[in-house]
Amino acid sequence: MGTWRAELRAFDESAEEWRESVTEWAFAYTLGGRAVQDVLIARDPEDPERLEGRGSTMRVYDSTLGAWRVSWFGAAEGAFCTLVATAHRRDGIRQDGTQTDGRPIRWNFSNITSDSFEWESWVSDDRGRTWWLEQHLDATRTG
Repeated sequence: MGTWRAELRAFDESAEEWRESVTEWAFAYTLGGRAVQDVLIARDPEDPERLEGRGSTMRVYDSTLGAWRVSWFGAAEGAFCTLVATAHRRDGIRQDGTQTDGRPIRWNFSNITSDSFEWESWVSDDRGRTWWLEQHLDATRTG
């Protein structure tokens, strides 16, 4: 929980190049503590007034499944992703699902400490046989 500043590198498929942005990411409990919601705002590092992207994720624990159900809403870009999250290794969380265009995605939180974490987004173009890195984020706690 809390607020985080992150350096984000994202691969722009249409331009076939990596782009960087500075990201503000805030996490909080909601729905009486039964869910975790985050709000993400990405800004152009050379022009902080210019927004590169924004969205929100809702994570709700499903006791029947024994995992978290995850929904990402990037409403301005028309991006909507649905995933299931489970613990991964000793210090991580793995989220598997699909993105708006139907391709499989895998989001990983790793190297989680009280003051920092890493997050990556992987995409598969061949139904999960191989994966390529779409985004990498290094976050540091600000509040």
